[in-house]
Amino acid sequence: MFSKSKRIKKEMDQELLIQLKKQKRDWEQLNSIIEQSIEPSDEGLLELNLVKAKYFYLLREARFRGINALSLK
Repeated sequence: MFSKSKRIKKEMDQELLIQLKKQKRDWEQLNSIIEQSIEPSDEGLLELNLVKAKYFYLLREARFRGINALSLK
């Protein structure tokens, strides 16, 4: 019973790290585009804020769970 719950937790932690890395990459790409724009659109700025908020939410969740990229293999 305990091994199944540990396995599920480990899988969820790995999925969280995958999503965290994806959101960081998306944020960096969008931020780069916005920085290079002469006049960034309001829609682009809103999208940047949304991606940033998602990234920080996932980062907070990872810290709450006590996981980092080195803790999972």
